[in-house]
Amino acid sequence: MTISRRSALAGVSTLPLAVRARAQQPFPSKPLTLIVPFPAGGPADIFGRLLAQGMSGSLGKPVVVENKSGAAGVTGMDVVAKAGSDAHVIGIASASAGSIMQSLMPKMPYDPDKDLAPVVLVVKIQELVVVNARLGVNDFKELLARLKAEPGKWSCSSAGTGGITHLCIELFKRETGTDFLHVPYRGAAPATNDLLSGVVQMTILDVPVLLPHIRSGALKALAVTSDTRAPLLPDVPTMRELGFPKVNSDNWYGLFAPGAASAPDRARLFEAATTALQSKELIDAYSAVGGIMGGGSPDDFAAFRRAEVAKWAEVIKFANVKLE
Repeated sequence: MTISRRSALAGVSTLPLAVRARAQQPFPSKPLTLIVPFPAGGPADIFGRLLAQGMSGSLGKPVVVENKSGAAGVTGMDVVAKAGSDAHVIGIASASAGSIMQSLMPKMPYDPDKDLAPVVLVVKIQELVVVNARLGVNDFKELLARLKAEPGKWSCSSAGTGGITHLCIELFKRETGTDFLHVPYRGAAPATNDLLSGVVQMTILDVPVLLPHIRSGALKALAVTSDTRAPLLPDVPTMRELGFPKVNSDNWYGLFAPGAASAPDRARLFEAATTALQSKELIDAYSAVGGIMGGGSPDDFAAFRRAEVAKWAEVIKFANVKLE
């Protein structure tokens, strides 16, 4: 049976007015919520709020940040995953919720491959191998010699079990053939504080967290766990330069929409986020705290995320990492 155009239009005209209005409204039709799955004031919050401000202008609607922390970011991203097709709810995930936790958590509350749609890689954060300056270790060669001469006697802090800083420590130990104690903390701040006080001797953490203490002289940066040197610390060599190219670990933040969001809505989000990321204001703000601007297409980001999942799954298996 063929339905005529007149009949179809007649059918639409009988729908309730509110339903027809919703169907015809362009996206976005209301303020958006950007879920930041970490507490206010941290790196994720800073990057997220700056991105929200930048996207608001392009979208013509406010982008309101909502902090919803827990389970290394999984709690907040679950809100995005459960938003169905509503692209007014978006989230900025770090490497933990974006790639690591699906290999660590016995049961994720959502399917990361189906319930979240990658929009764009927002920013990469390089990580540093640092020691307490009072130890008198002047370069990476000296650190390696000390670690090998004193196996099991050194301790290294991380921002938490199963997080990217912990996994980078396991990667470091495997590739350098060293043995030392991993000491997990609940966040980067306490992990740094105990390094400063001498409770632990070294750490591997994000540049923005460590930079003030390196500049003050309290901590000594020995290596960057990245393919390129950190722009704010150009004299610090990379692990690749030092002969350990597999010790490669950048933290990152990416923008996700609900998995069921429509292609046009996701495209609109991508356009707004890309415009923001290319603005001088955002570039300068991110660079000031050591952020390396992201970008690329949604397909680029999806491929990057898949590679990260595979990479860290292998490290988790090798080191037999379990959530506490």
